[in-house]
Amino acid sequence: MYGYILCFLLISFSFLGCTKEYKPPDLGELYNKSAQEYHKYGNPVIVIPGILGSRLIEKDTGQVVWGAFEKDYANPETPEGARLIALPLNKENFHDNVVPDGALDRVRVSLLGLPIELNAYVNILGTLGAGGYRDDAFSLSAIDYGSEHFTCFQFAYDWRLDNVENAKRLHKFILEKKKYVETELKTRYGIVRDVRFDIVAHSMGGLISRYYAMYGDKDLDEIVDFENPGWEGANYVDNLIIIATPNSGSVNSLDNLINGKKLGPFLPKYEASIVGTMPSLYQLMTRTRHKLVMDENGNNLDLFDPETWVELKIGLMNPEQAEELAVLLPEVPEPDKRREIAYDYLKYNLERAELFHRALDADSTPPDNVKMYLIAGDAVPTAHSYTINSNTGMIEKVVMSQGDGTVTRSSALMDERQGGDWKPYVITPIDWTSVTFIFSDHLGITEDPTFSDNVLYILLENPANRRNVDI
Repeated sequence: MYGYILCFLLISFSFLGCTKEYKPPDLGELYNKSAQEYHKYGNPVIVIPGILGSRLIEKDTGQVVWGAFEKDYANPETPEGARLIALPLNKENFHDNVVPDGALDRVRVSLLGLPIELNAYVNILGTLGAGGYRDDAFSLSAIDYGSEHFTCFQFAYDWRLDNVENAKRLHKFILEKKKYVETELKTRYGIVRDVRFDIVAHSMGGLISRYYAMYGDKDLDEIVDFENPGWEGANYVDNLIIIATPNSGSVNSLDNLINGKKLGPFLPKYEASIVGTMPSLYQLMTRTRHKLVMDENGNNLDLFDPETWVELKIGLMNPEQAEELAVLLPEVPEPDKRREIAYDYLKYNLERAELFHRALDADSTPPDNVKMYLIAGDAVPTAHSYTINSNTGMIEKVVMSQGDGTVTRSSALMDERQGGDWKPYVITPIDWTSVTFIFSDHLGITEDPTFSDNVLYILLENPANRRNVDI
């Protein structure tokens, strides 16, 4: 008996002695050659950040509305700052004088007078060399795309707006870049070909890219058959690499719409009335059919019915937001009239959000050229469902599940088992080409060498993506 135990221990220790700590691969050695030829033969790449991921400025003055918390940025705790960051409460015209100004590679914060920079999308931009992005301090700067790299672009957008509107803007962006790349290919190399794009999209950017692939630049009221998308975007897009995207929504968006958003202990709070002006937040909500938001008695709450917001006294319908509504609607002196405007605005955006979900949730197989790759996290406890007290409108109970701290695994997969009978396999309307899980948080996924290695392989070397060109 003791002999068997001794033998077992010796074998165990021998295995332990052989254990190594593996280092990340040298991505430069793996991909430099491919990267330096890629712009001739591969698809151009468009990087789309998620919500909060594009810098916003006031068009006339250049004042930073989002992307820095220092100097003369738009402080939401002042009336002027609140009106700058909030969209007009006008369902006929959402637009203001704020415009996107590039993907947010870093966020600048001034703490006790000391400037601090927090990395945001530096990892994606550095991995792909987007817009000639270089950073010697960045660990992936070893990827050398060569001096002639001209086929990777950042699609910065106003993340406050309706996702369908941003899909329309993406279409214009693609047409512009398509013409540019085709002209450059002919001028530089004598190559004439119909250029399509690959998209690398993070978080909400994945929803915009999926909608675009399925419907092109159609608005929701132009969709004839929600069950059979026309895949108009497939004429311009081949590969979608979707990272940490809440494909079936996130309860965090509802939390922000109810409680506002405070980014840190030394940073200002964005009140619920400010967040509630942003159509994108409603389109990030979870589906009612998944039964992820309940009252204290276990009743499923329909958050796409504006009367539910009135009854619960939440979001734009919270009486405690009356003072903030007065700040956002200074031209409307009557409180009841301001509340009526807010209600109409809420109702319109909830209806749009439901249609947006219906469009994205269509169970439809894409054309053969369209491949959809999902990269998601499933190792960080993440808010999965809420219980809201029907008397106070407060979130009282949060059930956690695995995800990336922001998006659950089930939402990333668009797993329809939520709220229904459990099955031993994932049920999803999205025809994923492949799924990769990374053990990191929402933004940390893009810092993981596993992410970079897989993305670079898909874009640069995957033989399944070889085009009909003479290489």
